[in-house]
Amino acid sequence: MPFDRKTPYRRRGVWVAAAIGVPALLVTALLVGQALTPSSTVPDDRNVVVADPTPSSVDQSPEESIPPAAPAPDGLPVVDYDPAPGGFPADPNTMDVTPLTDGAHPTRRIAAYDAPGGRPRAFLEPTINGVELTMPIAQRRAGWTAVLLPSANRRLAWLPPGGFETVPLRDQIVVERKVHRLTWYRAGKAVRSWEVSLGQSGQETPLGRTFILGRTPPPEEVYGGVDIYALGSVPDDPESVPSGLRGAHIGVHTWHHDDELGENTTNGCIRLTRSGQRELLAEVRPGSSVVVVDQLAAPPPTA
Repeated sequence: MPFDRKTPYRRRGVWVAAAIGVPALLVTALLVGQALTPSSTVPDDRNVVVADPTPSSVDQSPEESIPPAAPAPDGLPVVDYDPAPGGFPADPNTMDVTPLTDGAHPTRRIAAYDAPGGRPRAFLEPTINGVELTMPIAQRRAGWTAVLLPSANRRLAWLPPGGFETVPLRDQIVVERKVHRLTWYRAGKAVRSWEVSLGQSGQETPLGRTFILGRTPPPEEVYGGVDIYALGSVPDDPESVPSGLRGAHIGVHTWHHDDELGENTTNGCIRLTRSGQRELLAEVRPGSSVVVVDQLAAPPPTA
């Protein structure tokens, strides 16, 4: 997608600064716009065999029958970078930090439902803005698969059998708001922790499970010259952020200085050191789950 340093993101012919509708970059704005890097730049490790994976927590009973999927009308909306359409159910285990070890990647346009055998609410495409879409699998029931919904907070979408492939996910990121800590886990084991800056009062980093949607180049030097990870989550209160940031996604990124690490100074994003961000970009693939909690019961051994 075209990219300009003064007006860094574009959608449907409208340039935006870290979100839709702003003509210039707000250097204090820490939400991520939608100029995601095409999937050709992201290593494809779907065939990687995960060593010592954490046992899946989303297995289903083999005795369950499969409710049929109602036909999806052609006029359903398509889930993209805009806020997702309504009607999808809440994630009942949104604060669960158990690693999600499988993802679902659509291989064609598929319908997303509000329950197994329920009502179709939207379509999911194999890509969003040219970036391959992989959503963590949160639950399996009656032959259907529940995934974390992109462009929404703490919502699930149910998929009937067919039209997607299963992708192994070996990594997870857990963010603790009270202690301003981000921890990267692999196969359920803590690898490294970093001190981070989080959302300021009224624009807190959203709690719950989400995932890495894709990556985008830094729009300005204030982002430290390191690519940004856009998450599937959006601000909890879109009206609380500056008007130019409404419609933007929460991101994981760096800043041009580290003076505010350990503080609540962002518009909801998660800000860490440049070296830490580079390591995550090199090691953690899009589709990996991210969980934001207030605080873990016990600090990780890397803390």
